Amino acid sequence: MNGKLHEKIARILGRMHEIYLGQDRELTCVLAALLARGHVLLEGVPGVGKTLIAITLARLFDLSFKRIQFTNDMLPTDVTGFHALGQESGAWDMIRGPIFANIVLADEINRTSPKTQSSLLEAMEESQVTIDGVTYRLPDPFMVIATQNPVELAGTFPLPESQLDRFLIRLTIGYPPAREEAEILRKGIDHSDALRLEPIMDRAELMGLVEGAGRVTVHDDVLGYITGIVRATRAHPDITLGVSPRGGLALKRTSQAWAFIHGRDFVTPGDVAVLAPLVLGHRIISRNGNPEGLVEKVLHGIEVPL
Repeated sequence: MNGKLHEKIARILGRMHEIYLGQDRELTCVLAALLARGHVLLEGVPGVGKTLIAITLARLFDLSFKRIQFTNDMLPTDVTGFHALGQESGAWDMIRGPIFANIVLADEINRTSPKTQSSLLEAMEESQVTIDGVTYRLPDPFMVIATQNPVELAGTFPLPESQLDRFLIRLTIGYPPAREEAEILRKGIDHSDALRLEPIMDRAELMGLVEGAGRVTVHDDVLGYITGIVRATRAHPDITLGVSPRGGLALKRTSQAWAFIHGRDFVTPGDVAVLAPLVLGHRIISRNGNPEGLVEKVLHGIEVPL
């Protein structure tokens, strides 16, 4: 990576950290997901700035942004859009839903019914939606950042495994450290600060970053390490359903983007080990119902290539 490009990436992360304090690793993971053409699931209690992350990312790359507030009475057409008969033309016009944006914030996604949740599946997998048999391409790049409150269960619908598998990475957003929280209070940071951000890169430059991340080298030994991790999840006694090949590909792509952001043109085993719990944790089913810490246990049993 050339120096100017890496300097721009550092500026983007710097601006993100100025607006969203105390979650440096999480912000880097969100940027890595964007460069890997993936989607992110953010879990955390209300008020910790999950929405702020999505707005900040859209502004810094000058991307279109839409927010969908999910409720239990929403219909799939409220997400994708619908065809309506034009009063003057007499033809069927396409009324585009909020899914037609570069960055889509799916706020409190677990508050809507499985039927409406499923309206996102085609969009997240193929970057397109089909309405009344007609397929429409979504903007490129396209990224869903979904949020959910893990401690509030009343009136919620847990995301099915097929939906969870569409998310490249799952992050828990906690409370900021004391020093950063005091700084948030001092500066009075809110959504208006993110909306005032000036773009640092345009879409063309972003797509160059996406291509650059995809060219990062993954040595055969590192590929073997990823394969070993994925296959070990299928044989672990505490795991009912292990990671699919799609999960292995997700870990590879995220590791490439992570290495690219850190100025390297190759992936290290350390990159894989850092990201594996975040990329694979939501793709396994535990025998006791709680997958927390299982990927870390799997990692301890895999030999790390030198």
